[in-house]
Amino acid sequence: MTVKTNAADIVAVSIMGQVANPSLSGLPAEPYRLDADGRAFLWPTFGGIVYNVSVGDSAFGWSGDCIHPGVSISHPDANKNRGLNVFACVGNEAMVVTGAAKGAKGVVTGKSGRFSDQVIVHFDEATRRKLAVDDRITVRSEGVGMVATDSPEVAFKSLSPALFDKLPKKMEDGVLKIGVVATVPPHMVGAGAGLTSEGGSLHMQSTDREELAKHRLDSLRLGDVVAIADTDSRYNHGYLRGAMSIGIVGQTDGPRAGYGPGMTIVMTAPAGQLGAYDAPGTNIADILELRA
Repeated sequence: MTVKTNAADIVAVSIMGQVANPSLSGLPAEPYRLDADGRAFLWPTFGGIVYNVSVGDSAFGWSGDCIHPGVSISHPDANKNRGLNVFACVGNEAMVVTGAAKGAKGVVTGKSGRFSDQVIVHFDEATRRKLAVDDRITVRSEGVGMVATDSPEVAFKSLSPALFDKLPKKMEDGVLKIGVVATVPPHMVGAGAGLTSEGGSLHMQSTDREELAKHRLDSLRLGDVVAIADTDSRYNHGYLRGAMSIGIVGQTDGPRAGYGPGMTIVMTAPAGQLGAYDAPGTNIADILELRA
């Protein structure tokens, strides 16, 4: 169905980042991390050009820690990177402007934050092979300030109007309901709680695999649309009974406690104005035709 928004009044503006190199802090000198059981591990993590993980693939099973599918971009200036991370919206068009892949187009599919303030962009595999670290990518930012005319209490976050129009949705008794693959219960909300909801990501807990399977979360794919129950993300992420948020899975699972698949929050409401219904297979890889 069509939900009327103020899309015609939203400002479209350019933002830019560079392909980010994976990084490790110099101190402590050991590059290892600890998994949920206290064992040291060293796996690839966020950043860089990931050649073999794409939107639509499983969010689980990779030998990596919170992997960003496709390409991660950031800006070397901290303030400008903040602008990039806040204003980029899932579904925005991106374009390579330097290097061997100049002119190639992609799509923003997620964000990560705090320790890895990066924007995640999908490019096809042929383009990824041409890209190099520090290649510049511009994004047509469009979506910040979006309002649904008949659902003014639903706050939109990091969502392009074009993608919102394509998401499965319906209005029932004044409640905007979004079609989702699964619902994350509040006790499974992990890293990101308490932080800003304008950028970055919110992770689900995945250490308890039985609980994960109980809620049909163990087969999530990158790009899946999910609901997060009793979670208010209007200004930051926190528990609020009756609230709901809608997220898009943007990062893979990892072995650390609290760092299951990362979600980019795209909608939220505090008191029943936003709902969800089962819509198996709802994934932006299909909605935006990102896979051959």
